[in-house]
Amino acid sequence: MPSQTIVLPARPEPIEIDPVKTAVIVIDMQNAYASPGGYLDLAGFDISGAARVIENTKGVLEVARRAGVTVIYFQNGWDADYVEAGGPGSPNFHKSNALKTMRARPELQGKLLARGGWDYELVEGLAPQPGDICLHKPRYSGFFNSQLDSLLRARGIRNLVFVGIATNVCVESTLRDGFFLEYFGIMLEDATHQAGPEFLQQATVYNVETFFGWVSTVADFCGAFGQIAE
Repeated sequence: MPSQTIVLPARPEPIEIDPVKTAVIVIDMQNAYASPGGYLDLAGFDISGAARVIENTKGVLEVARRAGVTVIYFQNGWDADYVEAGGPGSPNFHKSNALKTMRARPELQGKLLARGGWDYELVEGLAPQPGDICLHKPRYSGFFNSQLDSLLRARGIRNLVFVGIATNVCVESTLRDGFFLEYFGIMLEDATHQAGPEFLQQATVYNVETFFGWVSTVADFCGAFGQIAE
């Protein structure tokens, strides 16, 4: 598809984007984070907002693919033995709520965010399509110990549109790291979800809008990119 710059309505100001140089980054839309019986649900977090994000993300991805935008899925988790989680010598061992939940509830050991298990899998309805890219990540940020940076640079991608879960942890961590690597990050606020008090979602929206990137909406993304998709 030839290069064609569009203007995406966003805050704090509209941003010019070339769809060919853009990727939608789908963060951790897994059963663990968005499905009843998944890790967040079992750990006592409110996942009621996840269904809206799943539906909104579907629409974003349909438009993005038709417009020639690269779609990259991330799945967060570790090997079945949790070696990648780091062990007691890693702060991840002490701060990961999934790991803490399994230590508190031994019957869940090996069931949360382990590759190959139901919890790790992407939610039904957001299956990757031919041409999409799927990446594994062992920490909050999608740039840590992954091929993301090299894949983006090889394709000349500079603009990253973020959807997914959790807004103030994995979404914000990846967007921040992208900022330091000279990527333009745009978060779609109604296609992201944070389990917990509403102020957590608002805090990330403020941080992104003020310091690290741009904030837009599903309707504005679909309106702008839909012109090319047509």
